Amino acid sequence: MSDNADTPPLITVVTPTHNRRETLLRAVQSVLSQSLRRLEHIVVDDGSTDGTGAALARIHDPRLVYIGAKWRGANAARNAGIERASAPIVTFLDSDDVYLPHRLERTLAWFEDNPALQVLLSSYVSLKGNRTTNCVNRTAFLSPPMLERAVFVQTAFVAGSAITARREALLAIGGYDSDINRMQDRELLLRLAARFGAQLSGDIDWTKHNSQNSISSRRGGYIEAYASLMAKHPDIARRYPHIPPFMIARQILADLLNGRIPQAFAGYMTNRSSSALGYSLPELVNGYVCGRRTRRDLYNEVRG
Repeated sequence: MSDNADTPPLITVVTPTHNRRETLLRAVQSVLSQSLRRLEHIVVDDGSTDGTGAALARIHDPRLVYIGAKWRGANAARNAGIERASAPIVTFLDSDDVYLPHRLERTLAWFEDNPALQVLLSSYVSLKGNRTTNCVNRTAFLSPPMLERAVFVQTAFVAGSAITARREALLAIGGYDSDINRMQDRELLLRLAARFGAQLSGDIDWTKHNSQNSISSRRGGYIEAYASLMAKHPDIARRYPHIPPFMIARQILADLLNGRIPQAFAGYMTNRSSSALGYSLPELVNGYVCGRRTRRDLYNEVRG
């Protein structure tokens, strides 16, 4: 593999950002210092007002591409990056996350060793406050049905910066859904699973920083987001009827156990008013019992 940075990139990294200048600079540095030199890093700025563009302009590296505009959220920004990508392999890095030095070299090796491979999910370390969690998937190839189950039943660790795919595969499914602002990575993978399997890698190759302003870190809004996901994939929800009520019941139960009574009640009412959910209390209880059993039965399929 050539190490000449002047040759066409072998892999493109896409980073959407909005007013995260300092963490973005950290993320960019983690890309430009990779052991693999033949890369392209596209930063798509969704209307930042914190001097992001000026800060990136001071980085004189031709591999860094800045696209500044006002997009319709992070998913539209990701799609702009996919469209602009020059390399046949596209991977992602959220603007508050960091690659380990070998991330791109080892990622590319998977695709070079298997020309039929379309999707790769890597493992990572999650940092939240003082807590460090190793989110490690078992190294295994998942067929399309297995990938669907792993994503929907949530038996595989999934995060945006863990996803790599061939650009043509991403374009074939239309990229990210701009109507989804949370759980967008799972939604993307569910559509990929309709056509492709995925390789899981147990190699920890990036660090997830759970920023306070991250949508995924907010407890509020989970049930609304889950309802949106179910509305997008009603057929999959019907194939696993106990999983949606299990996920909703689990969220409500967690709020109750932590003394968040108003949040638990609000979550229940959000569920009741949703056309994609609408579970009664008995249905949630039954769903929790049966869904927990279903999830346990499928756990070894992915985790081993």
